[in-house]
Amino acid sequence: MTFLKENDVILFQGDSITDCGRNKLKRTDLGDGYVNLIHHYLETHYSDLHTTCMNKGIYGNRTIDLKLRWRLDCLRIEKNVLSLLAGINDTWRRYDFSLVTSPERFEENYRYFLESSLERNPNLRIILLSPFLLPHNEDQLRWFEDLNPKIAIVKKLAQEFNTLYIPLQEIFNEALTPDQDVFYWTIDGVHPTPKGHMLIAKEWLKRSLT
Repeated sequence: MTFLKENDVILFQGDSITDCGRNKLKRTDLGDGYVNLIHHYLETHYSDLHTTCMNKGIYGNRTIDLKLRWRLDCLRIEKNVLSLLAGINDTWRRYDFSLVTSPERFEENYRYFLESSLERNPNLRIILLSPFLLPHNEDQLRWFEDLNPKIAIVKKLAQEFNTLYIPLQEIFNEALTPDQDVFYWTIDGVHPTPKGHMLIAKEWLKRSLT
């Protein structure tokens, strides 16, 4: 039996990586990234599952922004599966706007997402994807001092809440080769190229369909 089940409604939440240019005035628009690729694959190869995908990612969101809209954009939506990819902006904003999200606050926000969602639906199946970074310059290398503890928190909470966990930082690191370097997978170290979105979609599908 696969993680995904017949007639599942899958809600994708996160920041710009999930958003990926979706038309927010059109409820069914999934953007041009990994969410749309997952939807297309399920429609094409697993049409018997009759899954429905919804995208509520919003560009620029930190976990505090997600928390502020969580009731409206998550808890009020009837769903069977929640897929969450968030955290890189909590790190990024420290280095461009000096907005620091401490590890303690980050964990508090993430724990709220999980506890409130499971309180609303104890049978909800959750997929947590780790934030990731593929530095394009030396300045971005410094970001790992902030990002690595946040990745560790997402992994810890995935274990604690028994969710599916997709370690995107490890996956991208392993995918790096001389020909397929950080510029192949990301536009700016954070936002995936089409190939980067394809890799995320493949890993998501591989784990959810087994």
